[in-house]
Amino acid sequence: MPEGEVTSPPGRELRVCALYPELMNIYADRGNLLLLERRCRWRGIGFQLSSTSLGEGLDPDGADLFYIGGGQDRDQRLCAYDLAERKRDALHAVAARGAVILAVCGGYQLLGHSYQLGEETLPGAALVDLWTVRADNGGGDAAGRLIGNVAIEVTLEQGQPPAVLAGFENHGGRTHLGSSARPLGRVLRGHGNNDHDGYEGVRDRGIIGTYLHGPLLPKNVWFADWLIQTALGLEQPLPPLDDELEQRAHAEARRAAGL
Repeated sequence: MPEGEVTSPPGRELRVCALYPELMNIYADRGNLLLLERRCRWRGIGFQLSSTSLGEGLDPDGADLFYIGGGQDRDQRLCAYDLAERKRDALHAVAARGAVILAVCGGYQLLGHSYQLGEETLPGAALVDLWTVRADNGGGDAAGRLIGNVAIEVTLEQGQPPAVLAGFENHGGRTHLGSSARPLGRVLRGHGNNDHDGYEGVRDRGIIGTYLHGPLLPKNVWFADWLIQTALGLEQPLPPLDDELEQRAHAEARRAAGL
């Protein structure tokens, strides 16, 4: 889609804050941020990207959308303790004002109460009622990992028909939702949160957590547009773009998952 073909009213700007972008990017999920930027700019919407990392504070009013990806065990440990000790209160303030938080894979696991890694328990931000337990031995082998293409059915707004999110999952953790949490979607193909209850991800207020990556948004641009619209507080859908290539990518991701 060439830039500049679709315009939106001037003055709008999407502010995105990436948490630990240099550490939590194991699956090239930085592509999610690039996709958000491109789809904003193609519509004449400004885009501002900031970041915060280890030892730094987090301004709860500094962005409309906060993003955290997945990382290796060592990096995830560092981020878990920093998140709990330095950024937890600010993230709770973000959630309380209804801003969007998108967390993928390892970032998703850190949204909950804890992540049990053998004898070690990583603290979570306790933004949503969930916990994760590592199923493999924590040594990085493939034992017990949930790997493969995945598709889930989601309903983002009441009265709208369900839609399909397609992507790839690769996680040793089993995530379990508490009684006050609801899943992002129902598993159509793949393993989901724990390969047992048939659900994937979590959704609570503006918080979205999911194991789908690879990255997620370029394969599901309709979901990216919903995130932009929600983060900006727009009542009407965004102007459409020429998404022929993006629709092909989505169709291929669905086929890879067996739909």
